[in-house]
Amino acid sequence: MELECYCIPEGEFLEPILQLRNLSKTFGGLVAVRDLDFSVTEGEILGLIGPNGSGKTTSFNLISGFLKPDSGEVRFNGTNVTGLRPHRICQFGIARTFQLTKPFPSMSALQNVLIGRMYGSRPVLSRKEAEKECEGLLEFVGLRDKTRSTASNFGVIDRKRLEVARALATKPKLLLLDEMMSGLNPQEMNEAIDLVKAIAKTGITLIVVEHVMKAILDLSKKLVVLNYGQKIAEGDPREVLRDPKVVEAYLGE
Repeated sequence: MELECYCIPEGEFLEPILQLRNLSKTFGGLVAVRDLDFSVTEGEILGLIGPNGSGKTTSFNLISGFLKPDSGEVRFNGTNVTGLRPHRICQFGIARTFQLTKPFPSMSALQNVLIGRMYGSRPVLSRKEAEKECEGLLEFVGLRDKTRSTASNFGVIDRKRLEVARALATKPKLLLLDEMMSGLNPQEMNEAIDLVKAIAKTGITLIVVEHVMKAILDLSKKLVVLNYGQKIAEGDPREVLRDPKVVEAYLGE
């Protein structure tokens, strides 16, 4: 199956699809994100990295509406979506996956993906049409032979594939992937990287949170690095990873 393509005509000026402006979030006395400011161009893959506890998942939660910022702004396609509830954010065209996948265990893969399709950014004309779309998505992510299989029987890689299919079912323009490579063996990791590339070819913009540097370097055209909730570097992945501030954040002085 081919996903609906959001590809931009060659030569057309690209505006940022997502802009974070001075975004901050605290939990009591703990600063999780402080004055975070970056933008994502339509059609690109941006890598968001940093040590554990640096604010990556909190940033995803702020973008996707699972948390409200204390200050700052999230703008999507020029619209201020700051603090909207997750289902409203989803309807604007932002979808995400979670580091810990939690499918509905007693449901089939198809039923899990159908739920995403019902609550996505575009209306469903009929259940038959929705099922056909979702079967195509399951084929796209590599679960063609497991459409009717119960999600509780899935291993790690298949749970991640299912998570991606559920997110894609909402018809996103921007997809946030939270540590898709975690828990995968080298072969599965290569398959996951190929899947992300296939998604990107449709024109869907991606932000990838990842600890696996092989995946980050293979996928990302731009990196943003967080440490203690603040952006410490941004730019070309290989140049950023040589930045002394980034090396110190990961390895210490």
